[in-house]
Amino acid sequence: MDSNVFQLQYAIDTFYFLMCGALVMWMAAGFAMLESGLVRAKNTTEILTKNIALYAVACTMYMVCGYAIMYDGAILLSGIGQTDTASVLTDFAGREDGFEGGAIYSTAADFFFQVVFVATAMSIVSGAVAERMKLWAFLAFAVVMTGVIYPLEGAWTWGGADVFGLYNLGDLGFSDFAGSGIVHMAGAAAALAGVLLLGARKGKYGPKGEIRAIPGANLPLAALGTLILWMGWFGFNGGSVLKLGDIASANSVAVVFLNTNAAAAGGAIAALITARILFGKADLTMLLNGAIAGLVVITAEPSTPAALQATLWGALGGIAVVFSIIGLDKLRIDDPVGAISAHGACGLLGLLLVPVTNDGASFSGQLIGAATIFGWVFLASLVTWGIIKAVMGIRVSEEEEYEGVDIAECGMEAYPEFVSSK
Repeated sequence: MDSNVFQLQYAIDTFYFLMCGALVMWMAAGFAMLESGLVRAKNTTEILTKNIALYAVACTMYMVCGYAIMYDGAILLSGIGQTDTASVLTDFAGREDGFEGGAIYSTAADFFFQVVFVATAMSIVSGAVAERMKLWAFLAFAVVMTGVIYPLEGAWTWGGADVFGLYNLGDLGFSDFAGSGIVHMAGAAAALAGVLLLGARKGKYGPKGEIRAIPGANLPLAALGTLILWMGWFGFNGGSVLKLGDIASANSVAVVFLNTNAAAAGGAIAALITARILFGKADLTMLLNGAIAGLVVITAEPSTPAALQATLWGALGGIAVVFSIIGLDKLRIDDPVGAISAHGACGLLGLLLVPVTNDGASFSGQLIGAATIFGWVFLASLVTWGIIKAVMGIRVSEEEEYEGVDIAECGMEAYPEFVSSK
């Protein structure tokens, strides 16, 4: 590879990385719209505040310490990303392979792409604890989750570090292309720990164990949020190819885009049909979660399945998410948006399907990797939530929950014109 070709590939790969990162950042809007649509009107302002604030917290904490933990001391504050053109070319000239076949992009682009993944993991927690958690307790947890808990499991997986010095997941045959386990199941594990300590919303479950539906206030917003997530997922999975500037990589990106879309479609259709069979109606919320479930499943390995296989994998996710949501409700685990099911159960399913088409992964490696991710994130989150609960409490008062956390936590309502004046 000569210097001019190298510079062109560097520019193409860096630009592609940045654009995919921007798509993933746009998923923050998707989570905000989906969650605000599935909560009651009196809790809308607070859920929007949480989603924007958590993104800002994630970006800051990952810059301060998260990136260093995950990738062994590469700290943005020490100058990473301020790359001098001459130094890059000198490094290129000093390598015998000239970076042939490797990913070539700015380290600042790498940080940007990684940090939006961190925010995605934290966004999953937001919906599961909606309508009854204190805003500042949630943000305190976000500091720990994005600064320490996620980066450590990221170091053991994408960072290649040994798990507490005991074993290396890569050596065991663990593979997670874009984060079904590393991002989505991790977010669901943190959410589950919080929900178990938090308890269900008032009125969700009756004294005899009956399950009472609490409809969301704005299903058009929820549908829009799902479509935004669907679109942003092309950056999530496509960017994880890590490069674009050669024929093989360009073809791989195309396959990943194709399979990501196919899996989402398969998940949506399967969830809709499953809901129709179980409930006798076309349940929009199950349809939305089915699309997300398909996306989560294919995220573990979107580059090796055929398009039909990707559709089937997504369909399995669509079926799984419906039964998981029903199952958690029977266990009285209250998740207003179905995040634990869509990202947790389907994240695990995605990991277990990887060895079917990727011979570089093993079922034992996937199981050990899944257990490592879930075990660490769940236990660390449980301890963190427990400390926050002891120090400042994590749940609003019964009166504040009845009136809506918008007024109690934010001092304003999302739809004030709908409230009758006294």
